[in-house]
This record gives sequence, structure tokens and C-alpha cells, in this order.
Amino acid sequence: MTEMTQMTTALCDIAKWAFTTRRVDRNDVRGLSPHLQSAKAGDLILCEIMKVGHHKKIQLAERRVSASYPGDLVVLCLGDRYAPDQFLASAVIEGDVIDLVAGGGVAGRVDAAHASTGKPTQLKPLGLLIGPRGRVLNVEDYALPKMPANENVTVIGVFGASMNSGKTTAASSLAHGLLRSGYSAAGVKATGTGAFGDFNSFEDGGVPALDFTDVGMATTFRMPLDRIEAGFDTLVATAASRGAEVVVVEIADGVFQQETRAILRSSRIRDRMDGILFAAPDALSAAGGVTVLERMNLTPFAISGMVSCSPLATAEAAEVTGLPILSREDLWSPKSIDLHVAPLMRHGPTDVAA
Repeated sequence: MTEMTQMTTALCDIAKWAFTTRRVDRNDVRGLSPHLQSAKAGDLILCEIMKVGHHKKIQLAERRVSASYPGDLVVLCLGDRYAPDQFLASAVIEGDVIDLVAGGGVAGRVDAAHASTGKPTQLKPLGLLIGPRGRVLNVEDYALPKMPANENVTVIGVFGASMNSGKTTAASSLAHGLLRSGYSAAGVKATGTGAFGDFNSFEDGGVPALDFTDVGMATTFRMPLDRIEAGFDTLVATAASRGAEVVVVEIADGVFQQETRAILRSSRIRDRMDGILFAAPDALSAAGGVTVLERMNLTPFAISGMVSCSPLATAEAAEVTGLPILSREDLWSPKSIDLHVAPLMRHGPTDVAA
């Protein structure tokens, strides 16, 4: 047993640990379980890279990317994925080879792929990581302490028409603009697939960030709505406990994705939003998105995203929606924040920037 423990910890010591595992205490690893078929979403799994495919790099827990090579050892999380421009994947292990379904560190079985997406990177699962109590380690074991909903902090939601509509840029730009306007702001990614792009984007804009991996989910796809809601409550309340008076919350994917649709239709998350910024790639998507939201009795205070990069598309979107179209530079501006966002605040800024 001691020899096996030493061998397991030695393998894990040389492995690359993915972003999804960033909260895990690596000293907890005691062994490997060969019972792969019993794995569930969020379980930690040691894999060997067999063949490099679509994802040629791993996003590490240290928040940098690492090129992948055949033979590399990696610690990942088993998880589902929903990505219309990449993979639909399930959190299952079948046979001797599984797929890398997300570069942030999610493994599973690819069920469908976009026509332009290459074959997934192939992995050999070596075993599930076992902790001190003999149980399989899961990212949920390292979640932030649960907190009840905070009703004092302002919450601004950022939704989008689709993947790659410009949500991340819109959300981080809005958070940066709030900071420049004197508000104590924080960024939260409440749903999606574990990756550091959104997390880093908020912090690049000068605001502290949290995401769903902090509340024990490697991905939120196929998670029960009540678990996503509880995670949202904890993330917002944690940000508030650390000094935030306004939290910018990005919701992944488009308005028709099943979790996003459920959130918008009826949820504590929807009810907690003090305002919505909508990101769209073009004028048609902006018009369609606003129509979908209005059917749910929701109206965004502005449109942003890729559409705002084009003066012509901006003019079209403004005409068909009747809403302000805000570029990232607009969102950085204290003048725009004062005009479009300040009226939504539950409290004023504590120290208005010069």
C-alpha cells in the first residue's frame, strides 16, 4: 500500500494539473482507483495523452497554457460539455480511451462535433484519484463554503445570443468601467465549461474574479438548476463579503442553451438581476435576442458584443432594437456607466474616480 501510494503521488507530482482542478489540495492524493465506470461528473482522473487532436494545449491550474505531447500525464475532471462550435460531450468513461473535451481540463466522451472541429485529443485513463478517506476526489470537495443570497450587492447580468458573441469582452469591459467609475466591482462566471479565459479577462480589467469551479462544478452543463442557483448565490455573496458592491455575472452560451434558457425563464438568478447587458454578433442577433428576452418580460439596458465593432452593424442594431449599442470603449467610460448603469445600482460608488 505504501509503495502504491508513493507511486501514485509521484505520478501526480509530474502530471500537469488543469485549470478545473485549481482548488484541489494535491497533498490529499493517496492512490488511484481502477473503477473507472463508476466515475461521475467532477471526479478527478489521471490520464496519459495518447494522441494530440483538436485541443493541442492544456490550460493549467497556474493559469497558463502548456503544449501537449503524447505521453504527458494530466489531471483532469470528468465532465459534460455543450459547445455548438466544438463538442457535445458526456461525463462517461467507456473503454480504454476517452476524449479531452475542453482545454480547461474536462474529459469525457465526445457525442457530436462541429463540422470544422478536428478529432478530439485522445486520453488513456489511468485511474480516479483517491483521497485520505478512501473516496474518489471530486472538485466539489474543494468548493467555497455555501452562503445564502446577498440582497445588498448590485448584480448586472451579461447574456449573449451565442458562443463567441462577445460576452466575455462585454462583461470584463463593464466591470473595468465600473471600477474606473469608483465602484468596488467583481466578476463572476456563473455557468459554462471550466476555462481560465473569462476568469483572466476579469482580472486583466482590474477586478477580482470567481467562477463556477469555485463552487465545485467543472462544468454546469446538465447540472440541476437548483445547484447552479446555489452556486450563483455563493459566488455573489462571496464577492460581496470581499468588498464588492456590484457584481458583473456572465452567463455562458446563448439564450437557447438549456441552462441559460431555464435561468431566463424562471430562476433565482433571473430574479436577482438588477440589469442585463446583451451581447450579439450582428444586428439580426441583437434584434432576435431582444425579442426573446422581451417575451420573458426582460429588457436589456444596452447591447454590446461583436456587433459594436462595426459602425454599420451598430447603426442597424440601434435602429431595430431602439437600445444603446455600447462598444468596449463605451463600457470603459465613466460617462457611459453614469448614464446607463448607475440608475440600476442599489448603492452609489464609495469613491468616485477622478
